[in-house]
Amino acid sequence: DSLIKRVVETLRADFPKLKTFATLSPIPGFRTWLNKNAERMLEATPEKMRTQLGRSVGFEPATAGHVLSALELGPTLSERSPLRQWLMGCAAHYLGKELSEDRPTDPVARFHLGNGARVEKVNWAADLSSKGVKQSYGLMVNYLYDPRKLDRYRHDLAKSKIAVSDGVERLYF
Repeated sequence: DSLIKRVVETLRADFPKLKTFATLSPIPGFRTWLNKNAERMLEATPEKMRTQLGRSVGFEPATAGHVLSALELGPTLSERSPLRQWLMGCAAHYLGKELSEDRPTDPVARFHLGNGARVEKVNWAADLSSKGVKQSYGLMVNYLYDPRKLDRYRHDLAKSKIAVSDGVERLYF
């Protein structure tokens, strides 16, 4: 039995009405990864979004350097900002698709996903501490533990498929 299954069973015994088991977790490797992969992510960005990014940073076409510099505004970006939408898409990609040696690239994701969680939601401006901004532009992630799906998600991960919610999948570009 996994640690998570034991924790869920303990929580259920103590709180019988508890139905949802989720975390709010940091994304410690995201900013470093994005700094190394911004050019690749820009190349994967649809043309329309790249044009919007260029307009928002004042350079068309926008380069990785332009976009990364503009992201220093991070948590203050409006919900409709192309930069914010691009950053959220990059975070979803990082959490839901990036593998290193067949395991999730992010160390915290590796723990949760390895224990059968699903990437549930990327949260904007959830950790505005200097460490949170430095590691992940202030983004955090919810991992959902569905006791009925833990084994399936672990099995999928063993085949290099990361479980993500529909909401996270919609962030991909």
